[in-house]
This record gives sequence, structure tokens and C-alpha cells, in this order.
Amino acid sequence: MTEEKTNVPKVKKGVKKTFFDVNAQITSTKIQLYGSSAEELVGKVVKLDLTRSLKGKNFELKLRVKNTPEGLEGEPTSIVLVGSYIRRTMRTGIDYVEDSFVAELKDGKARVKPFMIARNKVSRAVRRELRNNSRKFLEEYFKARTAKEAFSDITTNKVQKELFVRLKKVYPLAFCEIRVFELV
Repeated sequence: MTEEKTNVPKVKKGVKKTFFDVNAQITSTKIQLYGSSAEELVGKVVKLDLTRSLKGKNFELKLRVKNTPEGLEGEPTSIVLVGSYIRRTMRTGIDYVEDSFVAELKDGKARVKPFMIARNKVSRAVRRELRNNSRKFLEEYFKARTAKEAFSDITTNKVQKELFVRLKKVYPLAFCEIRVFELV
């Protein structure tokens, strides 16, 4: 048996742990983390379930804690639509279209995975057209925004509404969401 070395700082015995408030600008929820010091919590990843705040849409937001002069702040790293929510919307006799690509942002890059469900079975050409149109629209959309703006637009459903209207001209969709959006 060999012991693995970890980069986690050792906490002295007897050091009292307390709750530290973490400010997350995208959500209005209050986050409290338990630790012995604020420096110990920097770099931790916090998962938030946004189901209640988004009226039943199962988004899971991951925030990385960083230290700022105002205190601890949660910076979003990814937002994922939970698989059970997608399975609930699927029906027999329909087709789905999904894609995965890296989009440029003003301040970096992000992996984007749109997910669309058509109302009926559709041909491969229609699915390809939906995929290409969604990619083109999303690349243009995110090129003009920062990561923080992109996360807030996804949580407020602004991107999905514009994408849905754009793709409705190709084929009527039953469901149009961004399944995964994560910073690269």
C-alpha cells in the first residue's frame, strides 16, 4: 500500500471551522461553504441545482470559488441540462438533433452542445440543416458576448428563444435547449 500525495493543504487539529459566504452573481441563491479559512476554499467547485429558480428546468450550474477584494465569489464554469429532464421530454416517433462544437467568446472559448427535438420523424437532410443553422447562429451569438453574459443569457432562456424562432423556419421543433455550456 502506497500513500498518494495530494495538494490539499493540511488543516491543523483544533482549528475551528466556520461557514463562509460565497457570492454568486448569476443566481440569487445564498451559498455558504464550511471551512477553516477562506484561502482553503479558493478553487473549490460548487454545484447548484437551478430547478426551483428556473420553474422546473433542470439546470445544474458549476461554480469555481475565487478570492476577490469583496470576499469569496463563485465564477461559473459550466451549466448542464440534467439527462432526466431530456428523457422526460422524449417521445416515441420523433427525432432529435444534437451537436457539439467550441465557440469563441469575447474573453475565451466555450464548448456548446445544443439539443433539439423535432415534432415528428424527419429526414437526415432536415436534421443536418437544423444542426448547421444552430451552429452558425450560436457561434455568431456567443462571439459578441463575454462568458458571464453567456451564462446569464442561457439561464434566462434568451438564447434558446432566439434559436427556436430561427430554427422554426427550417422545421417546427418541440424542444430547443442548450444541453451543455462549459468554458474551455
